[in-house]
Amino acid sequence: MFEQFKSGLLYTAIGKYSNVVVQLSVQVVLSNLLLPAEFGIVATVNVFLVFFQLLADIGIGPAIIQNKDLTRSEINSIFGFSMYIAIVLGIIFVFLGYPISWFYDNSVFISISRILGICVFFYGALVVPQSLLLRMKNFKLVNFTTVGSALISGIISISLAFAGFSYYSIIIGNTVRAMVMFIIFYNQTGTKFKFKIDFEPLKKIFAFSRNQFLFNFINYFSRNLDNLLIGGTISQAALGYYDKAYTVSLYPNQVLTGLITSVIHPIMSDYVDQKEKIKFVYLRLSSILAMIGMPLSVFLVFNARDIILVFGEQWLPSVPTLQILACTVWIQMILSSTGGIFQSGNRTDLLLLSGVLSSVFNISGILTGIFLGRIEYVALLLLCAFSLNFIQANYLLMVKLFESNLLEFFPVLFKPMLLAIMQAVVFLLLPEFEMHFLIALIIKGVIFAVVWLIGIVITGEFRRIKKEIMGNR
Repeated sequence: MFEQFKSGLLYTAIGKYSNVVVQLSVQVVLSNLLLPAEFGIVATVNVFLVFFQLLADIGIGPAIIQNKDLTRSEINSIFGFSMYIAIVLGIIFVFLGYPISWFYDNSVFISISRILGICVFFYGALVVPQSLLLRMKNFKLVNFTTVGSALISGIISISLAFAGFSYYSIIIGNTVRAMVMFIIFYNQTGTKFKFKIDFEPLKKIFAFSRNQFLFNFINYFSRNLDNLLIGGTISQAALGYYDKAYTVSLYPNQVLTGLITSVIHPIMSDYVDQKEKIKFVYLRLSSILAMIGMPLSVFLVFNARDIILVFGEQWLPSVPTLQILACTVWIQMILSSTGGIFQSGNRTDLLLLSGVLSSVFNISGILTGIFLGRIEYVALLLLCAFSLNFIQANYLLMVKLFESNLLEFFPVLFKPMLLAIMQAVVFLLLPEFEMHFLIALIIKGVIFAVVWLIGIVITGEFRRIKKEIMGNR
Protein backbone atom coordinates (compact mmCIF):
# COMPACT_ATOMS: atom_id res chain seq x y z
CA MET A 1 0.00 0.00 0.00
CA PHE A 2 2.81 2.41 0.88
CA GLU A 3 4.50 1.87 -2.50
CA GLN A 4 1.23 2.64 -4.27
CA PHE A 5 0.82 5.78 -2.20
CA LYS A 6 4.38 6.83 -2.98
CA SER A 7 3.92 6.35 -6.72
CA GLY A 8 0.50 7.98 -6.72
CA LEU A 9 1.65 10.89 -4.60
CA LEU A 10 4.73 11.47 -6.73
CA TYR A 11 2.88 11.92 -10.00
CA THR A 12 -0.05 13.63 -8.32
CA ALA A 13 2.36 16.06 -6.65
CA ILE A 14 3.98 16.90 -9.96
CA GLY A 15 0.59 17.33 -11.56
CA LYS A 16 -1.09 19.25 -8.75
CA TYR A 17 1.76 21.62 -8.05
CA SER A 18 2.40 22.30 -11.72
CA ASN A 19 -1.31 22.82 -12.30
CA VAL A 20 -1.60 25.27 -9.39
CA VAL A 21 1.45 27.20 -10.61
CA VAL A 22 -0.06 27.41 -14.10
CA GLN A 23 -3.53 28.39 -12.85
CA LEU A 24 -2.18 30.92 -10.34
CA SER A 25 0.07 32.50 -12.96
CA VAL A 26 -2.81 32.75 -15.41
CA GLN A 27 -5.07 34.20 -12.70
CA VAL A 28 -2.50 36.86 -11.80
CA VAL A 29 -2.16 37.95 -15.43
CA LEU A 30 -5.91 37.89 -16.11
CA SER A 31 -6.67 39.70 -12.84
CA ASN A 32 -4.58 42.60 -14.07
CA LEU A 33 -6.23 42.57 -17.51
CA LEU A 34 -9.89 42.10 -16.58
CA LEU A 35 -12.17 43.96 -14.18
CA PRO A 36 -13.73 42.46 -11.01
CA ALA A 37 -17.17 42.75 -12.65
CA GLU A 38 -15.94 40.66 -15.60
CA PHE A 39 -14.68 38.00 -13.21
CA GLY A 40 -18.07 38.21 -11.52
CA ILE A 41 -19.77 37.26 -14.78
CA VAL A 42 -17.47 34.27 -15.19
CA ALA A 43 -18.03 33.24 -11.56
CA THR A 44 -21.80 33.41 -12.11
CA VAL A 45 -21.81 31.20 -15.19
CA ASN A 46 -19.31 28.80 -13.59
CA VAL A 47 -21.92 27.98 -10.97
CA PHE A 48 -24.13 26.54 -13.70
CA LEU A 49 -21.20 24.92 -15.50
CA VAL A 50 -20.17 23.02 -12.35
CA PHE A 51 -23.78 21.90 -11.86
CA PHE A 52 -23.95 20.46 -15.37
CA GLN A 53 -20.61 18.71 -14.83
CA LEU A 54 -22.18 17.14 -11.75
CA LEU A 55 -25.20 16.00 -13.76
CA ALA A 56 -22.89 14.54 -16.41
CA ASP A 57 -21.06 12.45 -13.83
CA ILE A 58 -24.11 11.27 -11.80
CA GLY A 59 -21.73 9.34 -9.56
CA ILE A 60 -20.45 7.13 -12.39
CA GLY A 61 -16.79 8.10 -11.98
CA PRO A 62 -16.27 7.03 -8.35
CA ALA A 63 -18.44 3.94 -8.95
CA ILE A 64 -16.12 2.75 -11.74
CA ILE A 65 -13.11 3.21 -9.45
CA GLN A 66 -14.77 1.35 -6.57
CA ASN A 67 -16.23 -1.59 -8.54
CA LYS A 68 -13.34 -3.89 -9.48
CA ASP A 69 -15.64 -6.47 -11.13
CA LEU A 70 -16.62 -4.33 -14.11
CA THR A 71 -15.39 -5.79 -17.40
CA ARG A 72 -14.11 -3.73 -20.30
CA SER A 73 -17.33 -4.42 -22.23
CA GLU A 74 -19.43 -3.21 -19.29
CA ILE A 75 -17.32 -0.06 -18.98
CA ASN A 76 -17.83 0.62 -22.70
CA SER A 77 -21.58 0.32 -22.17
CA ILE A 78 -21.42 2.80 -19.29
CA PHE A 79 -19.32 5.09 -21.51
CA GLY A 80 -21.98 5.00 -24.22
CA PHE A 81 -24.62 5.94 -21.67
CA SER A 82 -22.51 8.81 -20.36
CA MET A 83 -21.96 10.10 -23.91
CA TYR A 84 -25.71 10.33 -24.48
CA ILE A 85 -26.04 12.25 -21.22
CA ALA A 86 -23.21 14.59 -22.27
CA ILE A 87 -24.89 15.34 -25.61
CA VAL A 88 -28.26 16.09 -24.02
CA LEU A 89 -26.77 18.28 -21.28
CA GLY A 90 -24.64 20.18 -23.80
CA ILE A 91 -27.73 21.00 -25.87
CA ILE A 92 -29.70 22.07 -22.79
CA PHE A 93 -26.86 24.36 -21.67
CA VAL A 94 -26.88 26.12 -25.05
CA PHE A 95 -30.40 27.35 -24.31
CA LEU A 96 -29.87 27.89 -20.59
CA GLY A 97 -28.46 31.35 -21.30
CA TYR A 98 -31.95 32.77 -21.80
CA PRO A 99 -33.30 32.17 -18.26
CA ILE A 100 -29.92 33.09 -16.78
CA SER A 101 -29.94 36.39 -18.69
CA TRP A 102 -33.47 37.08 -17.50
CA PHE A 103 -32.59 36.35 -13.85
CA TYR A 104 -29.45 38.52 -13.84
CA ASP A 105 -30.83 41.07 -16.31
CA ASN A 106 -27.78 40.71 -18.55
CA SER A 107 -28.07 39.39 -22.13
CA VAL A 108 -24.37 38.44 -22.28
CA PHE A 109 -25.17 35.05 -20.76
CA ILE A 110 -26.99 34.00 -23.95
CA SER A 111 -23.83 34.01 -26.08
CA ILE A 112 -21.69 32.64 -23.25
CA SER A 113 -23.96 29.62 -22.79
CA ARG A 114 -23.65 28.74 -26.49
CA ILE A 115 -19.89 28.39 -26.12
CA LEU A 116 -20.07 26.58 -22.80
CA GLY A 117 -22.54 24.06 -24.22
CA ILE A 118 -19.52 22.57 -26.02
CA CYS A 119 -17.56 22.66 -22.77
CA VAL A 120 -20.34 20.78 -20.95
CA PHE A 121 -20.30 18.03 -23.57
CA PHE A 122 -16.57 17.41 -23.31
CA TYR A 123 -16.57 17.46 -19.49
CA GLY A 124 -19.36 14.87 -19.55
CA ALA A 125 -17.62 12.76 -22.18
CA LEU A 126 -14.33 12.50 -20.27
CA VAL A 127 -15.86 11.15 -17.03
CA VAL A 128 -15.52 7.44 -17.87
CA PRO A 129 -12.07 7.56 -19.56
CA GLN A 130 -10.61 9.61 -16.69
CA SER A 131 -12.12 7.33 -14.03
CA LEU A 132 -10.83 4.27 -15.87
CA LEU A 133 -7.30 5.69 -15.77
CA LEU A 134 -7.62 6.35 -12.03
CA ARG A 135 -8.99 2.84 -11.53
CA MET A 136 -5.83 1.55 -13.22
CA LYS A 137 -3.84 3.92 -10.96
CA ASN A 138 -2.33 5.66 -13.99
CA PHE A 139 -1.79 8.87 -12.03
CA LYS A 140 1.07 9.90 -14.30
CA LEU A 141 -1.04 10.26 -17.43
CA VAL A 142 -3.99 11.86 -15.63
CA ASN A 143 -1.88 14.53 -13.95
CA PHE A 144 0.37 15.32 -16.89
CA THR A 145 -2.69 15.69 -19.11
CA THR A 146 -4.36 17.98 -16.57
CA VAL A 147 -1.30 20.24 -16.43
CA GLY A 148 -0.84 20.28 -20.21
CA SER A 149 -4.48 21.17 -20.85
CA ALA A 150 -4.33 23.92 -18.17
CA LEU A 151 -1.23 25.37 -19.82
CA ILE A 152 -2.86 25.40 -23.27
CA SER A 153 -6.03 26.90 -21.78
CA GLY A 154 -4.03 29.58 -19.95
CA ILE A 155 -2.09 30.62 -23.05
CA ILE A 156 -5.31 30.92 -25.05
CA SER A 157 -7.11 32.87 -22.28
CA ILE A 158 -4.25 35.36 -21.82
CA SER A 159 -3.86 35.85 -25.58
CA LEU A 160 -7.58 36.52 -25.99
CA ALA A 161 -7.61 38.87 -22.98
CA PHE A 162 -4.82 40.94 -24.54
CA ALA A 163 -6.86 41.00 -27.75
CA GLY A 164 -9.82 42.49 -25.87
CA PHE A 165 -12.08 39.43 -25.62
CA SER A 166 -12.98 40.29 -22.01
CA TYR A 167 -14.68 37.40 -20.10
CA TYR A 168 -14.84 35.37 -23.33
CA SER A 169 -11.11 34.78 -22.97
CA ILE A 170 -11.73 32.66 -19.85
CA ILE A 171 -14.82 30.96 -21.30
CA ILE A 172 -13.06 29.87 -24.50
CA GLY A 173 -9.94 28.80 -22.58
CA ASN A 174 -12.01 26.52 -20.32
CA THR A 175 -13.73 24.97 -23.32
CA VAL A 176 -10.41 24.19 -25.02
CA ARG A 177 -9.13 22.63 -21.80
CA ALA A 178 -12.08 20.22 -21.56
CA MET A 179 -11.67 19.25 -25.22
CA VAL A 180 -7.94 18.53 -24.88
CA MET A 181 -8.46 16.40 -21.77
CA PHE A 182 -11.17 14.33 -23.43
CA ILE A 183 -9.16 13.67 -26.58
CA ILE A 184 -6.13 12.43 -24.64
CA PHE A 185 -8.04 10.36 -22.07
CA TYR A 186 -10.23 8.78 -24.75
CA ASN A 187 -7.30 7.82 -26.97
CA GLN A 188 -5.21 6.46 -24.11
CA THR A 189 -7.89 4.21 -22.60
CA GLY A 190 -9.17 2.65 -25.81
CA THR A 191 -12.73 3.16 -24.60
CA LYS A 192 -15.34 2.22 -27.19
CA PHE A 193 -18.69 3.91 -27.73
CA LYS A 194 -21.71 1.58 -27.79
CA PHE A 195 -24.78 2.95 -29.51
CA LYS A 196 -27.11 0.51 -27.76
CA ILE A 197 -27.52 1.13 -24.04
CA ASP A 198 -27.08 -1.94 -21.83
CA PHE A 199 -28.66 -1.34 -18.43
CA GLU A 200 -27.09 -4.36 -16.68
CA PRO A 201 -23.71 -2.66 -16.03
CA LEU A 202 -25.56 0.42 -14.79
CA LYS A 203 -27.47 -1.73 -12.31
CA LYS A 204 -24.15 -3.02 -10.91
CA ILE A 205 -23.01 0.47 -9.95
CA PHE A 206 -26.42 1.97 -9.20
CA ALA A 207 -26.40 1.83 -5.38
CA PHE A 208 -22.92 3.33 -5.09
CA SER A 209 -23.36 5.93 -7.82
CA ARG A 210 -26.83 6.95 -6.56
CA ASN A 211 -25.56 7.90 -3.11
CA GLN A 212 -22.46 9.52 -4.59
CA PHE A 213 -24.56 11.58 -7.01
CA LEU A 214 -27.04 12.65 -4.35
CA PHE A 215 -24.14 13.75 -2.15
CA ASN A 216 -22.57 15.71 -5.02
CA PHE A 217 -25.95 17.22 -5.89
CA ILE A 218 -26.62 18.41 -2.36
CA ASN A 219 -23.03 19.48 -1.81
CA TYR A 220 -23.15 21.51 -5.02
CA PHE A 221 -25.92 23.79 -3.79
CA SER A 222 -24.40 24.21 -0.36
CA ARG A 223 -21.05 25.14 -1.95
CA ASN A 224 -22.28 27.33 -4.80
CA LEU A 225 -25.35 29.09 -3.46
CA ASP A 226 -23.19 32.02 -2.36
CA ASN A 227 -21.92 32.66 -5.91
CA LEU A 228 -25.38 32.07 -7.31
CA LEU A 229 -27.04 34.70 -5.10
CA ILE A 230 -24.35 37.33 -4.44
CA GLY A 231 -24.22 38.36 -8.12
CA GLY A 232 -28.00 38.74 -8.28
CA THR A 233 -28.67 40.34 -4.89
CA ILE A 234 -25.58 42.43 -4.09
CA SER A 235 -23.64 43.05 -7.34
CA GLN A 236 -21.45 41.39 -9.96
CA ALA A 237 -18.46 43.38 -8.63
CA ALA A 238 -19.12 42.13 -5.08
CA LEU A 239 -19.26 38.60 -6.46
CA GLY A 240 -15.92 39.21 -8.18
CA TYR A 241 -14.32 40.30 -4.88
CA TYR A 242 -15.88 37.42 -2.97
CA ASP A 243 -14.92 34.84 -5.59
CA LYS A 244 -11.33 36.10 -5.63
CA ALA A 245 -11.04 35.73 -1.84
CA TYR A 246 -12.69 32.30 -1.89
CA THR A 247 -10.49 31.12 -4.76
CA VAL A 248 -7.32 32.21 -2.94
CA SER A 249 -8.48 30.43 0.23
CA LEU A 250 -8.87 27.23 -1.79
CA TYR A 251 -5.31 27.21 -3.13
CA PRO A 252 -3.92 25.37 -0.06
CA ASN A 253 -6.50 22.65 -0.67
CA GLN A 254 -5.49 22.39 -4.31
CA VAL A 255 -1.79 22.34 -3.50
CA LEU A 256 -1.82 20.09 -0.42
CA THR A 257 -5.09 18.26 0.14
CA GLY A 258 -5.78 17.70 -3.53
CA LEU A 259 -2.45 15.90 -3.72
CA ILE A 260 -3.56 13.33 -1.15
CA THR A 261 -7.30 13.04 -1.78
CA SER A 262 -6.72 12.29 -5.47
CA VAL A 263 -5.09 8.98 -4.56
CA ILE A 264 -7.05 8.01 -1.41
CA HIS A 265 -10.04 6.38 -3.09
CA PRO A 266 -8.24 4.60 -5.96
CA ILE A 267 -5.76 3.03 -3.51
CA MET A 268 -7.80 2.58 -0.31
CA SER A 269 -10.71 1.01 -2.20
CA ASP A 270 -8.62 -2.18 -2.18
CA TYR A 271 -8.98 -2.30 1.63
CA VAL A 272 -12.75 -1.97 1.88
CA ASP A 273 -12.97 -4.81 4.46
CA GLN A 274 -10.09 -3.53 6.62
CA LYS A 275 -11.69 -0.67 8.54
CA GLU A 276 -8.84 -0.39 11.07
CA LYS A 277 -6.34 0.21 8.28
CA ILE A 278 -8.57 2.87 6.72
CA LYS A 279 -9.02 4.52 10.14
CA PHE A 280 -5.27 4.57 10.72
CA VAL A 281 -4.72 6.23 7.33
CA TYR A 282 -7.43 8.82 8.00
CA LEU A 283 -6.14 9.79 11.45
CA ARG A 284 -2.59 10.10 10.18
CA LEU A 285 -3.67 12.13 7.17
CA SER A 286 -5.74 14.42 9.39
CA SER A 287 -2.75 14.98 11.64
CA ILE A 288 -0.49 15.87 8.72
CA LEU A 289 -3.09 18.11 7.06
CA ALA A 290 -3.79 19.92 10.34
CA MET A 291 -0.06 20.39 10.94
CA ILE A 292 0.14 22.24 7.65
CA GLY A 293 -3.33 23.79 7.55
CA MET A 294 -3.58 25.39 10.98
CA PRO A 295 -0.31 27.38 10.75
CA LEU A 296 -1.16 28.25 7.14
CA SER A 297 -4.52 29.67 8.21
CA VAL A 298 -2.69 31.97 10.62
CA PHE A 299 -0.26 33.06 7.88
CA LEU A 300 -3.13 33.91 5.50
CA VAL A 301 -4.96 35.95 8.15
CA PHE A 302 -1.92 38.13 8.85
CA ASN A 303 -0.80 38.49 5.22
CA ALA A 304 -4.08 38.67 3.31
CA ARG A 305 -3.41 42.19 2.03
CA ASP A 306 -0.04 41.39 0.49
CA ILE A 307 -1.44 38.22 -1.09
CA ILE A 308 -4.37 40.07 -2.67
CA LEU A 309 -2.05 42.81 -3.98
CA VAL A 310 -0.43 40.16 -6.18
CA PHE A 311 -3.61 40.29 -8.27
CA GLY A 312 -3.67 44.11 -8.40
CA GLU A 313 -4.81 47.00 -6.18
CA GLN A 314 -8.33 46.85 -7.66
CA TRP A 315 -8.86 43.65 -5.64
CA LEU A 316 -8.16 45.18 -2.19
CA PRO A 317 -11.86 45.05 -1.16
CA SER A 318 -11.36 41.24 -1.10
CA VAL A 319 -8.95 41.44 1.86
CA PRO A 320 -11.45 41.30 4.81
CA THR A 321 -13.29 38.39 3.19
CA LEU A 322 -10.04 36.50 2.64
CA GLN A 323 -9.02 37.02 6.28
CA ILE A 324 -12.25 35.42 7.43
CA LEU A 325 -12.14 32.55 4.92
CA ALA A 326 -8.49 31.94 5.85
CA CYS A 327 -9.74 30.56 9.17
CA THR A 328 -11.56 27.82 7.26
CA VAL A 329 -8.48 26.61 5.37
CA TRP A 330 -7.42 23.90 7.81
CA ILE A 331 -11.00 22.77 8.32
CA GLN A 332 -11.59 22.40 4.59
CA MET A 333 -8.28 20.59 4.14
CA ILE A 334 -9.34 17.85 6.55
CA LEU A 335 -12.96 17.77 5.37
CA SER A 336 -11.89 17.32 1.76
CA SER A 337 -10.24 14.00 2.68
CA THR A 338 -13.38 12.56 4.31
CA GLY A 339 -15.16 11.86 1.01
CA GLY A 340 -12.48 9.42 -0.15
CA ILE A 341 -12.57 7.70 3.24
CA PHE A 342 -16.35 7.21 3.10
CA GLN A 343 -15.98 5.87 -0.45
CA SER A 344 -13.13 3.53 0.51
CA GLY A 345 -15.25 2.10 3.32
CA ASN A 346 -18.08 1.60 0.80
CA ARG A 347 -20.35 3.84 2.89
CA THR A 348 -21.63 6.40 0.42
CA ASP A 349 -24.83 6.34 2.48
CA LEU A 350 -22.93 8.04 5.31
CA LEU A 351 -21.32 10.35 2.76
CA LEU A 352 -24.80 11.32 1.61
CA LEU A 353 -25.96 11.94 5.20
CA SER A 354 -22.89 14.10 5.83
CA GLY A 355 -23.68 16.02 2.64
CA VAL A 356 -27.26 16.67 3.76
CA LEU A 357 -26.11 18.01 7.13
CA SER A 358 -23.42 20.12 5.46
CA SER A 359 -25.98 21.62 3.13
CA VAL A 360 -28.28 22.60 5.98
CA PHE A 361 -25.45 24.41 7.77
CA ASN A 362 -23.92 25.99 4.64
CA ILE A 363 -27.16 27.18 3.09
CA SER A 364 -28.37 28.64 6.39
CA GLY A 365 -25.13 30.56 6.73
CA ILE A 366 -25.12 31.80 3.13
CA LEU A 367 -28.73 32.97 3.19
CA THR A 368 -28.25 34.78 6.49
CA GLY A 369 -25.09 36.48 5.25
CA ILE A 370 -26.76 37.59 2.00
CA PHE A 371 -29.75 38.88 3.97
CA LEU A 372 -27.32 41.03 5.97
CA GLY A 373 -26.07 42.40 2.63
CA ARG A 374 -22.28 42.08 2.87
CA ILE A 375 -19.85 39.48 1.51
CA GLU A 376 -17.91 39.63 4.81
CA TYR A 377 -21.00 38.38 6.66
CA VAL A 378 -21.38 35.54 4.15
CA ALA A 379 -17.77 34.52 4.80
CA LEU A 380 -18.16 34.76 8.59
CA LEU A 381 -21.27 32.60 8.66
CA LEU A 382 -19.62 30.08 6.33
CA LEU A 383 -16.82 29.81 8.89
CA CYS A 384 -19.44 28.84 11.47
CA ALA A 385 -21.02 26.36 9.06
CA PHE A 386 -17.71 24.69 8.19
CA SER A 387 -16.93 24.31 11.89
CA LEU A 388 -20.21 22.46 12.44
CA ASN A 389 -19.57 20.34 9.36
CA PHE A 390 -16.17 19.39 10.72
CA ILE A 391 -17.79 17.94 13.83
CA GLN A 392 -20.61 16.05 12.10
CA ALA A 393 -18.38 14.55 9.38
CA ASN A 394 -15.88 13.25 11.91
CA TYR A 395 -18.68 11.91 14.11
CA LEU A 396 -20.03 9.87 11.19
CA LEU A 397 -16.55 8.60 10.33
CA MET A 398 -15.34 7.73 13.80
CA VAL A 399 -18.60 6.47 15.31
CA LYS A 400 -20.59 5.08 12.39
CA LEU A 401 -17.91 3.90 9.95
CA PHE A 402 -15.05 2.93 12.27
CA GLU A 403 -17.29 2.03 15.26
CA SER A 404 -15.01 4.02 17.55
CA ASN A 405 -15.67 7.36 19.28
CA LEU A 406 -15.13 11.02 18.46
CA LEU A 407 -12.67 11.48 21.31
CA GLU A 408 -10.17 9.31 19.43
CA PHE A 409 -9.97 11.94 16.69
CA PHE A 410 -9.34 15.20 18.57
CA PRO A 411 -5.85 14.34 19.95
CA VAL A 412 -4.51 14.58 16.38
CA LEU A 413 -5.22 18.33 16.53
CA PHE A 414 -3.16 19.08 19.64
CA LYS A 415 0.28 19.46 18.06
CA PRO A 416 -1.07 21.37 15.03
CA MET A 417 -2.67 23.87 17.42
CA LEU A 418 0.72 24.43 19.06
CA LEU A 419 2.24 25.12 15.64
CA ALA A 420 -0.56 27.61 14.86
CA ILE A 421 -0.07 29.41 18.18
CA MET A 422 3.67 29.74 17.46
CA GLN A 423 2.89 31.37 14.09
CA ALA A 424 0.34 33.74 15.64
CA VAL A 425 2.81 34.92 18.29
CA VAL A 426 5.55 35.51 15.69
CA PHE A 427 3.33 37.50 13.31
CA LEU A 428 1.81 39.53 16.14
CA LEU A 429 5.29 40.60 17.23
CA LEU A 430 6.63 41.05 13.70
CA PRO A 431 6.95 44.75 12.71
CA GLU A 432 5.65 46.13 9.40
CA PHE A 433 8.17 46.01 6.56
CA GLU A 434 8.61 49.30 4.71
CA MET A 435 9.31 47.79 1.31
CA HIS A 436 7.59 46.50 -1.82
CA PHE A 437 4.78 44.13 -0.88
CA LEU A 438 6.20 41.24 -2.93
CA ILE A 439 9.56 41.39 -1.15
CA ALA A 440 7.77 41.67 2.21
CA LEU A 441 5.57 38.68 1.33
CA ILE A 442 8.59 36.57 0.40
CA ILE A 443 10.36 37.46 3.67
CA LYS A 444 7.24 36.63 5.68
CA GLY A 445 6.95 33.36 3.79
CA VAL A 446 10.49 32.43 4.76
CA ILE A 447 9.76 33.34 8.39
CA PHE A 448 6.64 31.15 8.27
CA ALA A 449 8.64 28.21 6.92
CA VAL A 450 11.40 28.57 9.53
CA VAL A 451 8.93 28.81 12.43
CA TRP A 452 7.00 25.82 11.08
CA LEU A 453 10.15 23.69 10.81
CA ILE A 454 11.17 24.64 14.35
CA GLY A 455 7.67 23.71 15.48
CA ILE A 456 7.63 20.21 13.97
CA VAL A 457 11.08 19.54 15.45
CA ILE A 458 9.98 20.68 18.93
CA THR A 459 6.77 18.64 18.82
CA GLY A 460 8.61 15.53 17.61
CA GLU A 461 6.68 15.35 14.34
CA PHE A 462 9.82 15.74 12.25
CA ARG A 463 11.30 12.63 13.85
CA ARG A 464 8.06 10.71 13.40
CA ILE A 465 7.70 11.60 9.71
CA LYS A 466 11.34 10.70 9.08
CA LYS A 467 10.86 7.37 10.85
CA GLU A 468 7.72 6.58 8.83
CA ILE A 469 9.49 7.29 5.56
CA MET A 470 12.68 5.43 6.45
CA GLY A 471 10.77 2.56 8.00
CA ASN A 472 8.82 1.86 4.82
CA ARG A 473 11.75 1.73 2.41
